[in-house]
Amino acid sequence: MPATTDHSTLAHRLRVLAIGRRPRATLARILVLVVVCFITFRFVLLPVRIEGISMLPTFHDGQIHLVNRLAFLFHEPQRGDIVAIRFSRPGTFSVPSEMLMKRIIGLPGETVTFHAGRACINGKPLDEPYVKLPCDWEHGPIVCGPDQYYVVGDNRSMPFELHMQGRAGRDRIVGQPLL
Repeated sequence: MPATTDHSTLAHRLRVLAIGRRPRATLARILVLVVVCFITFRFVLLPVRIEGISMLPTFHDGQIHLVNRLAFLFHEPQRGDIVAIRFSRPGTFSVPSEMLMKRIIGLPGETVTFHAGRACINGKPLDEPYVKLPCDWEHGPIVCGPDQYYVVGDNRSMPFELHMQGRAGRDRIVGQPLL
C-alpha cells in the first residue's frame, strides 16, 4: 500500500507544480498573460530584422530589434532619432513587414544638402558623431515638405545613388527601436 501512496503523492506534487494549488487562478493568470502578450506584440512592439549594411556601425546585418510603435504618441520624431519606416515600392502594394531603419537628419520644412560628404541643414553642417565611415557625397538641395522627414542610414561609404534615403512622410514612420 505505501507504493500507491507514494504514486498519488508524486502525482499530486506534479499537478501542484504544473498548475498550482488553485487551478482556476492559474488559468486566469495564463489567460491574462496570453492577452497581454497578444496586445503587446500585435499593437505595441514590432520585431524587425536588420537586412543590409546601410545602418553600420549602429546596426549590423541580421540583428533583430523591437520597434516601439508608441514612441511618437506624445511627441514628434526629432533629428537624430532612428526610426522604422513602412516601405513600399512605387506601383506595388505595401507589404507590412517591409521596414527601413534609418536616422532622421532633416525635419519638416528644412532643406538638406550634402557637400564634401557632410550633411547640411539649411546651409549649416550637421554634427553627426554616429557617421564613422568616410563619405564623399555631393547632392543639391532637397526640401522637406510640411509633414516630411529626411532619413538616411549611418553608413555613408557607398555611393549616394545606391543608398536608400530621402523624404519620408510622417504617416510612414512606424516607431523607434528599443536600444
